[in-house]
Amino acid sequence: MLIAIIVGCEIGFWVVLGAGLLARYPLRLRRTGAALLLCVPLIDLVLLAATAIDLRGGATAGTGHGLAAAYLGYSVAFGHSIVRWADERFAHRFAGGPPPRGKPKYGRARTRYEWREFGKAALATAIACGLLLAMIALVDDPDRTAALSAWLGRLGMVLAIWSIWPVSHTLWPAKPKRTDASRPPAEHTAPK
Repeated sequence: MLIAIIVGCEIGFWVVLGAGLLARYPLRLRRTGAALLLCVPLIDLVLLAATAIDLRGGATAGTGHGLAAAYLGYSVAFGHSIVRWADERFAHRFAGGPPPRGKPKYGRARTRYEWREFGKAALATAIACGLLLAMIALVDDPDRTAALSAWLGRLGMVLAIWSIWPVSHTLWPAKPKRTDASRPPAEHTAPK
């Protein structure tokens, strides 16, 4: 049941976000659009409440409870940047806004970008682990919360894997590829 609520919240996130952006740009209802965009975080509260109610009702924590904590952590940490990403594209398409910014491709700017994204992932992991620990404390029964303890390790593993990108971009920053036009002309030698 909780998995269905998580899926419903994910769908709800995109529906409310899309409705807010449609109201804001094509329909030119700026206040309505802003109000809908402010409602996006309420979807997270629905999931948090459903998870707490399920556990308080005597449910044994399972995959769905751990997934709910992970979803909430990542939604809080990355939600604002996802809304900004979508807003830039809608503003460009429907309101004559500037072209959307892409992620930097090379050099220090790309390295900073990767570390910033890693910082968001670290925040998401901290939030999710905090929620997991709060659920473990709320239930106060190790037999019913063993699955939640396992999620702590999973989230740590995801963060460790995520660290590959900023570390690799720090050690080996991406450089622009040389095209044929940017190469110096080759010396022509006459055959002997």
